[in-house]
Amino acid sequence: MSSIQVTVDGQPTSIESGVDGFKLFTSKTVVALRVNGELRDLAHRPVEGDAIESVEIGSPDGLNILRHSSAHVLAQAVQNINPEAKLGIGPPITDGFYYDFDVETPFTPEDLRALEKEMDRIIRSGQRFVRRATSDEAARVELANEPYKLELIGLKGTDSVGDGAAEVGSGELTIYDNVNPHTGETVWKDLCRGPHLPNTRMIGNVYSLMRSAAAYWRGNEKNKQLQRIYGTAWPTKEELRSHLEQLEEAAKRDHRRLGAELDLFSFPEEVGSGLAVFHPKGGIIRKTMEDYSRQRHEEAGYDFVYSPHVTKSHLFETSGHLQWYAEGMYPPLQMDEERDENGEIRKQGQDYYLKPMNCPFHVLIYKSQGRSYRDLPLRMFEFGTVYRYEKSGVVHGLTRARGFTQDDAHLFVTQEDIEVELQNVLKFVLDLLRDYGLNDFYLELSTKEEGNPKFVGDDAIWKLATDTLEKVATESGLKLVPDPGGAAFYGPKISVQAKDAIGRTWQMSTIQLDFNLPERFDLEYTANDGTRRRPVMIHRALFGSIERFFGVLTEHYAGIFPPWLAPVQVVGIPVADEFNDYLGEVIEKLRASGVRASLDVSYDRFPKKIRNHTKDKVPFMLIAGGEDRDANAVSFRFRDGSQENAVPVAQAVERILKAIADKVQV
Repeated sequence: MSSIQVTVDGQPTSIESGVDGFKLFTSKTVVALRVNGELRDLAHRPVEGDAIESVEIGSPDGLNILRHSSAHVLAQAVQNINPEAKLGIGPPITDGFYYDFDVETPFTPEDLRALEKEMDRIIRSGQRFVRRATSDEAARVELANEPYKLELIGLKGTDSVGDGAAEVGSGELTIYDNVNPHTGETVWKDLCRGPHLPNTRMIGNVYSLMRSAAAYWRGNEKNKQLQRIYGTAWPTKEELRSHLEQLEEAAKRDHRRLGAELDLFSFPEEVGSGLAVFHPKGGIIRKTMEDYSRQRHEEAGYDFVYSPHVTKSHLFETSGHLQWYAEGMYPPLQMDEERDENGEIRKQGQDYYLKPMNCPFHVLIYKSQGRSYRDLPLRMFEFGTVYRYEKSGVVHGLTRARGFTQDDAHLFVTQEDIEVELQNVLKFVLDLLRDYGLNDFYLELSTKEEGNPKFVGDDAIWKLATDTLEKVATESGLKLVPDPGGAAFYGPKISVQAKDAIGRTWQMSTIQLDFNLPERFDLEYTANDGTRRRPVMIHRALFGSIERFFGVLTEHYAGIFPPWLAPVQVVGIPVADEFNDYLGEVIEKLRASGVRASLDVSYDRFPKKIRNHTKDKVPFMLIAGGEDRDANAVSFRFRDGSQENAVPVAQAVERILKAIADKVQV
């Protein structure tokens, strides 16, 4: 047999013509190939000159393949039990997979258990995943009983396909057959781009079906509501167990539950989905967060600005938001129309929009007067409330809301100062996040997708902006992860990804470099040589939004906020009423120093008071009885149940003030 020359994992190699991935890689952990940058099944046969890489099951691509294969097995199990079920889509997602089904009744927990048993049977049978190319016409005949698959075939190659891209792309249409290894019979099939595991047995027993939920077809609430089943799959039992333990811990920390238990915020039905109201205790935390942020911005040379919540449509037409972001905006408000006494229109009305972004307003502030190079960098900062029409299925407490307040900054700089200003902004962002208790970071660089018309502006400018951001991010020393196609429509961005106390990653601050809006709004400044030049904009949201950051911190701390953020920092609990006055004097000393302190003089018994304030997660409980009063001392009771007795009052006050000032956890 003739040989061909290829590259295997970076090494030039001679292999026999017709050899497939199974023979190239004998390791059981290799589940697919990457051939010339494209993922392929192990059954793929390379040709002369191919660059081939092995794909391990524990790699990001390998995990997606494992989870997508698990989704196929789930769909097969559903149709085995309920042949009338119609198939939606079933892509891999972060830490798992889902599959949507059109069924008459929603799935129950008992249904999920039955489906897991059927999946186990399919997995043990070792069915092979076999790729088969087909034409659009042939696929329509073959899948005539699957209306949602037919719709995806019609959307092939369009931007509308969304998550259905896992099944149809812009190229060749393929179907994956699940083949009985003993008889060669196709026992099930699904429209899919692949790749897949070689066989179902490789899924093993390290998967779990998690829950079911309603979901609109293709995420559009105008479409039919389907039933979605979520699952997770991992290469090893240890990883599955660790993931399930993390989910259990995450459920305990859910900010929506803690928000209700600690009386921090709520989402009244009368107000609407995704719109929070903050209660007094939550208001204290939020104000503390905002006040400290304002202080740090003032120290860093930012100017505070304010802008309205609504604007005429022309502003967002100029900025490009109505062209590129309209789906994320609330519908327009028709205003300012005037009619005469006969009802005839005398003045046409205008469309006003709730703002989804603050940046166009800051651009107008810049443009309100002539600017010189001496004015730059000009740093504008605003706690600006914005409104985005998130689909009801993705609204999630404070972390995905429809109305929220961004700690938004826009910096106008000369091209010569871009790099230095970006370095300063990134350092400022990381230092401030650390003050709030987040310390484990990496960076993500979001770039444009070549050929995608949603990205506006000159390619050369995009390259300059991207290269500059990449240089600054690399020099920070933090790990940099690429995010192709994730840029804003007007420019690339760096996003700070932070890990919380249980290892979950949250996107925090974003830093975007924008040459586009200054061009669209014709912004200028006078350079030192007298010429007119174009400034560059840096968009920067530090928290992302106050609400979302509030939710993240609530889960990070599990509601056990450090003293500087806690709504009640100290509560005095007398052992008996006769010690009220003594302990009240200590509380007044603390209040005089700005501490949020109160004295519990309720009729509850002493043990119940301890339980109440422990449940409320108060950082410092000060207890006083006869011995404490005689020694001019107090006893500390902490949230974990530990206690420290006979602490002199002056020392106790100093200790509390220091913990608050140093922003430490207790």
